[in-house]
Amino acid sequence: MYTKALDTISDACSRWWRSSGGATDDRATLVLNSALVVLAALWILILFIKKSSNRNIPPPPPGPRGLPLVGNLLSLQPELHTYFANLAEKYGPIYKLKLGGKIGVVVSSPSVAKEVLKDQDTTFANRDVPVAGKEATYGGADIVWTPYGPEWRMLRRVCVREMLSGATLDSVYALRRRELRRTVRYLYGKAGSPVAVGEQMFLNMMNVITSMMWGGTAVGEELDGGGLGSEFRQVVGEMTGLLGMPNLSDFFPGLERFDLQSIQKKMKVLARKFDGIFETIIEQRLKINGELGDGDKEDGGDAKTPFTMIHLKSLLMDMVVGGTDTTSNTVEYALSEMMNKPEVLEKVQQELETIVGKDNIVEESHINKLPYLYTVMKEVLRLHPALPLLVPHCPSATCTIAGYTVPKGARIFVNVWAIHRDPSVWENPLDFRPERFSEGKWDYSGNDFSYFPFGSGRRICAGIGMAERMFMYSLASLVHSFDWSLPVGEKMDLSEKFGIVLKKRIPLVAIPTPRLSNPSLYE
Repeated sequence: MYTKALDTISDACSRWWRSSGGATDDRATLVLNSALVVLAALWILILFIKKSSNRNIPPPPPGPRGLPLVGNLLSLQPELHTYFANLAEKYGPIYKLKLGGKIGVVVSSPSVAKEVLKDQDTTFANRDVPVAGKEATYGGADIVWTPYGPEWRMLRRVCVREMLSGATLDSVYALRRRELRRTVRYLYGKAGSPVAVGEQMFLNMMNVITSMMWGGTAVGEELDGGGLGSEFRQVVGEMTGLLGMPNLSDFFPGLERFDLQSIQKKMKVLARKFDGIFETIIEQRLKINGELGDGDKEDGGDAKTPFTMIHLKSLLMDMVVGGTDTTSNTVEYALSEMMNKPEVLEKVQQELETIVGKDNIVEESHINKLPYLYTVMKEVLRLHPALPLLVPHCPSATCTIAGYTVPKGARIFVNVWAIHRDPSVWENPLDFRPERFSEGKWDYSGNDFSYFPFGSGRRICAGIGMAERMFMYSLASLVHSFDWSLPVGEKMDLSEKFGIVLKKRIPLVAIPTPRLSNPSLYE
């Protein structure tokens, strides 16, 4: 084939030369023909090599056709987790989307998730940092967005060992207890009246975290949803909303400077509010502990990767934003699911009566003795994972996943929400049935890729211990201290609202009725 092509090119070159009057100079004709033949041969050789090499490169993942320039952006639906799950039924467990100037890859099966989060964990342990994320965390200097490397390992070490270790959490149990008892006391005062459960749980979590950070609370003595606590919830809600909102600046990086949707501007305003609070916290701590010295260097780092004031503020932001909405939303969903299945709620209350007693209040020391409540937590995290698509990963090099080529810099969405509802893995996956986790089945260590609500691999959530304690302690106190019912005429709605943090579309408003034997137990 290639010899024939060369002959054809040679003949064509000769005819062209003769028609142009060059036939009188046979030597020139020969030289020109030879040169053209050589160039043509090189061109054909390049095509041959390219074609041969392409035979060894796996194809890109399948996916829906997109429009010129914008790709699939205009077809995205607000409920991304369900939209991605529906596309997976058509295109399979891994598929691609053209998102403006970037490639998105959606993973929807345990086997492919394992390849991304375990088999090639190092390659995928990076982030494609959105503009909103950079603005919220001092340029992406926190544990969530920092690229995998020495700086990230230093931040992880500080976070896990210094801020969220078992010993640290044990040392501030009195603060958690104080804030939860304050919440129970507030709910007791609202007995017989409708209460926004998620809001109260958010305020409780915010108070716990701010107490851990600097000994004060966001709300003060009154948990009425007003004042600073309400402002905190609004700010955190707006921040998580901006983080989950599709932004043209992320899909077309050249447009970032124009901030066409004002997402960067809005996040800057919200982040500035928290920065002022963090400055106050740090200033108070410095006065108590003494100046840290010049150089803006804190404990926890080393000479090569120092821990700076920016790192400190970024980790505080992670705790405030990452530790409030996630846990409070999960507690709200847990109570909603149990109220929707009264037999589950009754079984949890019976377990609490046996272990704690109706003449006593729940303490955190009771948690390890409540196996059925533990299965409730696991089942809620299965049905309603706090981050339905996790935090998107980003490969640092082009690689092969499930037989397909995934390009460097792609945005990888791991649809844990869809995997947790996969009927090939879970029997009756849409049913709320805590018993499926009996006998210690499944855990969230990240080693089983059919169930990993906190992620897996190097980027697994650093706050699992804190989340587990607060969820179990809060939910146990709510259902042990009170019976719960919906206002007359209301029906339970369990639908979800997508965001980087999954929320209940219609907040739970329920009526608490005291069930303990002595009013003093609510003090």
